[in-house]
Amino acid sequence: MTYVYLKTQAYTGTNLSLNTIPLNVTSVGISVTKTIPSFPVPLSGVAAGESITAALDLGMATKNISLTGTIVDTSITKTIGGVNTTLTFTAHEVAQIIAAGVDSTGFAKNQAFSELVILMPSFVRSDYQISGTCNVSGKNNKTDCLAAGGTWTELDTTERSNGTLIPLTFGSRGGANTKDNKGVIAPFSVFPDTSTDTGLTGFVRSFTTNFEAEAFDLSFTLEFEVASVIP
Repeated sequence: MTYVYLKTQAYTGTNLSLNTIPLNVTSVGISVTKTIPSFPVPLSGVAAGESITAALDLGMATKNISLTGTIVDTSITKTIGGVNTTLTFTAHEVAQIIAAGVDSTGFAKNQAFSELVILMPSFVRSDYQISGTCNVSGKNNKTDCLAAGGTWTELDTTERSNGTLIPLTFGSRGGANTKDNKGVIAPFSVFPDTSTDTGLTGFVRSFTTNFEAEAFDLSFTLEFEVASVIP
């Protein structure tokens, strides 16, 4: 997978090659751990014939992403002194940049990482319509396209390669109290329709790599936790 990026705090706009670290990832692990207080109900087995456990769903969960891959010599573009500068870094230098970024705080905008983007193919847009293209600029789903008087051309879903690349997200399709968000009055995130939409915000909890003799490519593992980070 080459469609994985770490965005620094300095990232703005829609250019995924600017103020990001592109990663060569061979495996992405997704873990969601639900936190629900639970307790056995006393004497429930006497009346019901079986024990009962009561649980209270308070809407709490921990979301983690695990990446495994290889770091190679990479061209990185950063905004330095107001100028976009592109340089090729060795794999060891890239590893050092990532390690320093994990070690820094949110105040170091050119170092700290605030977002993980993992692009995946998608056939269905946020409005529950088949992905496609609109002849009106800036309209990325069928509902908005038709509302603007445009024509929506659906993609061919028989070919997986035709899918639109969108960031992995924990958001659901639909606006407030609609579609998959039925019963959700204020969705925290918007389901993406394009590759430049917001991915997973949070922080890198750990980064591990090994410098080995005669090795130019470095294997690595990275743990990312989804969160709202302050600052």
